[in-house]
Amino acid sequence: MLASTHAMIVIAIDGPAGAGKSTIAKALAKKLSLRYLDTGAMYRAVTFAALTRNLDLSNESAIAKVASECVMLIDDDSIIIDGLDATQEIRGQKVTRAVSIVATNSLVRTELRGRQQQWVSEHGGGVVEGRDIGSVVFPDATLKVYLTASPLVRAKRRVAQSGGDVELIAAEIAERDQRDSSRSDSPLMKTSDSVMVDTSNIDVNEVVEHIERLVVARQQNKRASS
Repeated sequence: MLASTHAMIVIAIDGPAGAGKSTIAKALAKKLSLRYLDTGAMYRAVTFAALTRNLDLSNESAIAKVASECVMLIDDDSIIIDGLDATQEIRGQKVTRAVSIVATNSLVRTELRGRQQQWVSEHGGGVVEGRDIGSVVFPDATLKVYLTASPLVRAKRRVAQSGGDVELIAAEIAERDQRDSSRSDSPLMKTSDSVMVDTSNIDVNEVVEHIERLVVARQQNKRASS
């Protein structure tokens, strides 16, 4: 449990697909009594809405219009967009294979970045996971964590989560890594002030406890220097 403080606590959890971001961020938020936001689900929801409308995902202005006009309700376990519960659909292979195209759209990123910052402001902080949280969305976060894992472990986790062939999923993850890391707007990257944690062979609880200790230490250092 965190010590009582008036300062807004924002923990940024970044990293590639299959690194364990969602599982760890959810568990951490629960342990620290903070709200949890999955920003990747927001990009997936916009992708789902665009696919539902049979839009060309490469039409940046059309997809940006969907992002700016959609009504999105998101909590720890579900996401509803324009009245449709997309919680299950956004994890399907169709959305998974298309979401990186939407995520390279700068207009979409600008819109969702604003929504993410508004969400944190409204909730007084939180544990926020994604790919550009520490680098772009919350550069002044209380703590920035970059989670990673070996490619094979990440592929196996995705297969366990949604099925499929390990080799095919591994290839798709590699392609997404390349796309996310090389996009011009807010690429996936580890910032110099992020703490890297390799989750390949570490239990979720161990990772959560490690991050909790880091947060507490940051708070103590901040109080000592103030």
